[in-house]
Amino acid sequence: MYKRFKKLFAIKGYRLFVICILLVGIGISITQPYLSLYATEDLGMSAGAFGVFMAVSSLSGVVVNSLIAKRSDSGMDRKQLIILAMLSSALGYASYLVFHNYFILLIVITFFNGLGAPAMPQIYAYAQESAKASQTNDMTFAMSALRSLVSLGFLIGPLVGTFILGVLGYKGLFLGTSAIYLTIASLVFFFLQKRKSVQPDDRKRKSTGSSSLENRKIMQPLIALVFLFAVNAINGINTPLFIVNELNGTLTDVGLVVSISAGMEIPIMLLLGALGRKISNHSLMMIGCYVALAYYIILSISTDSWHLIAAQLLQATYVAIVMGNGLSYFTDLLPNYPGLSTTLYYNGSIIGRLVGNMGGGIIAQFVGFRHVYWACLAIVIFSLFILWRTKPHKEIEAGY
Repeated sequence: MYKRFKKLFAIKGYRLFVICILLVGIGISITQPYLSLYATEDLGMSAGAFGVFMAVSSLSGVVVNSLIAKRSDSGMDRKQLIILAMLSSALGYASYLVFHNYFILLIVITFFNGLGAPAMPQIYAYAQESAKASQTNDMTFAMSALRSLVSLGFLIGPLVGTFILGVLGYKGLFLGTSAIYLTIASLVFFFLQKRKSVQPDDRKRKSTGSSSLENRKIMQPLIALVFLFAVNAINGINTPLFIVNELNGTLTDVGLVVSISAGMEIPIMLLLGALGRKISNHSLMMIGCYVALAYYIILSISTDSWHLIAAQLLQATYVAIVMGNGLSYFTDLLPNYPGLSTTLYYNGSIIGRLVGNMGGGIIAQFVGFRHVYWACLAIVIFSLFILWRTKPHKEIEAGY
């Protein structure tokens, strides 16, 4: 394993990608736990208004990503895109301290969030191009290792955010986050080689006349990804409430469930990435669905908090597959379009989280916390059926 890690750093720019993606994960997670508190307590938003605020600002990223994705694979300079996105994110976080009117803040944050959204997909796309140029035979492991750094950042970020908030308050929190994005922009500006994306062969472009989103072989996995991310978001919302209200568990139980799952995700993600040579990402995605089925069956019949705590190995495996190998799955589908493939994955994750966050509460309100897991089972079965219908990886042309 050590030799495989060492070979990853032979990929040009990989060290920089490691630093940047880790910093992005930290930057997002520093403010994420406290943003709702700031919006409701300091800015006076209602919970519903804050939900609309987050949905609109997140969807702006989906729109911008979709507009840029195809063009980023047609000769645009990814380095400039990443720098612009990082600067926009920095301005977006700083804007929370400048604008306090709801509608003005919504417009400003939506604008900057939209421009900042391409940062992660374009870093992943650049890393994929670099790995491909190095002719590595460990592409899946390289991408899974990078994706695991986001999870590591999410473990570090909240602790850093708590410290900053306690010492400097919200001003220090938002300015600190902006400083992280400015740091990433500076690192990319000074150390990332300027390189235009390699355009696919024209014959490949003409192989089909339909857009990739109209291509059934891409649309079906994208729908499955959205549902799988939605299920994970529903689990995140419902499980703490289920433990406390249905199982009469404690907040300590809730903390154990969250921390155990998060702590196991990274090593499992790396292990599954290392298996990329032996098992296809398509097969791993289907295995992830089977793991999710077992997990939600256990939750639906559980009678004590320790059942959920023990089941977190399954949850961590499921998350590691969907978040780690899911990215490689889409890069396998569109190997000649790294910008488009990473954007499809990233947009699918955003939409899935939005659907899950909004739908989870509604389902729980009407059917109860326990029966939410039966709904999750149905969604996972549907996603498994979609993936089963999707043929194993063959190169799919974007056809623009």
